[in-house]
This record gives sequence, C-alpha cells and structure tokens, in this order.
Amino acid sequence: MMNDFKVSIIIPCYNEKNTIEKILSKVKISKIHNKEIIIVDDNSNDGSKEIIKKLANSGNDIDLKAIFHEKNLGKGAAIKSGMREASGDIILIQDADLEYDPDDYPKMMDPFLRHGADVVYGSRFMGGEGPRRLLMFWHEIANRILTLMTNIVTNLNMTDMETGYKAFKKECISADELKENSFSIEPELTIKLARKKLKFYEVSISYHGRSYEQGKKITFIDAVMVFFVILKYTIIR
Repeated sequence: MMNDFKVSIIIPCYNEKNTIEKILSKVKISKIHNKEIIIVDDNSNDGSKEIIKKLANSGNDIDLKAIFHEKNLGKGAAIKSGMREASGDIILIQDADLEYDPDDYPKMMDPFLRHGADVVYGSRFMGGEGPRRLLMFWHEIANRILTLMTNIVTNLNMTDMETGYKAFKKECISADELKENSFSIEPELTIKLARKKLKFYEVSISYHGRSYEQGKKITFIDAVMVFFVILKYTIIR
C-alpha cells in the first residue's frame, strides 16, 4: 500500500554535520518505498554543506536532490525551496537532527491510506507507544500555549502545532502561498491549511529532543515571533 503514492521528503538543514548523514540513512531505509528525498542546506558553515554535496554527487541516489541557499534564510525558506522542487503526491517535512524518527513514517502515512486525510501531523503530546525523551518543561509549556492559540484561530483540537513532522498532499498548498521564512512557517502553514477546510489527522510519534548544548536551535525569541505570527494570520485572511 505504501507504493500507492509518491512521497517527497523535505529535509531543511542548517549546521547539522553530526546528524545529517545519520538521518539521511534512516530516511533511505524507511518503509516508504516510493519516495524522493530533497535536502535543502540553508547556507551551513559547519561542514554540513560539504557532506551534502558529497552525498548528492556520489551517484548512488537517483532520488536524492540537494538545494543550496547562498545565504541563511531560515527554516521556512528552506521548506519552501524544497516544496518547489517536490514531485510527490505528499510532502513530508523531516528535520535534519535526530529528534524525529523515520520509523514513524508508516504511522504518518496511515491516515492518508485508510482515511483519506489531506494533512497529518505527528504529535509529541498525544501519548502512545513511542518513547519520548524528557526535556525542557518551559519549552513544552510554550509549545502548548502556541498550539492553544492556533486552535482558537483554526477551530481545530490539535495537540502539537509546532511538531517537526508535518505531512500534507502537495495539491493542498503551494510554496507561493507561504510568506514566512523562519520557524514562524509552522503556524502560518497550519492556519492556511486549516482555512481550506481540509481533513486533518494527528498520530502519536516518538520524540528524542535535544538540549541547546546538543544543537537545538529554536529559542524563546522564536516563540515570541511565532506568537505574533499567529496574531498576524488571525487578522490577515
């Protein structure tokens, strides 16, 4: 059943030299067989760019595309660059770190296959069988507040708007409809998809969060920006 559609897996990457090869290996052997992998390097300066170029030029991966930004533009810009190159029926966003596990792809695809979903989010907060590393109480509180705000705007009852695992049918939204270049693309994408009255699903996923010492990038300032972006798209329709 996994071969019924093609999945474009977009991996935005900025300074992830310690994990980019590992996550790519896991994505390659994942249980989605009909897939293309699109890595978008957001002008890394830690050696990630060179690793990606080596992988892309190896000649071993006909379904691996690499895009390189000439300057650092942000996660949202990287996702949009990947969307413009995607040829699959479904787009799935995969962070370049190891916080999210491609072993959860079958869970993410199941609502598309069995329930006609248009959008599927992988939730870190639903509970379920997957392991979840305990980290950063205040980070989770911020996530829950931002999710609550988004639910008020969209009239959805999601548990994890800020999740790094978002999948949606390519036909549902284009890169040109999205304006945000930073982490703020998360609420923008969610609000704009919700306003299209699409079928949303959530599934429980495992989560292996990093500390800031291990390279986590989203900060309190990003959370504040997301807060104001939610307000902005509450007003702008």
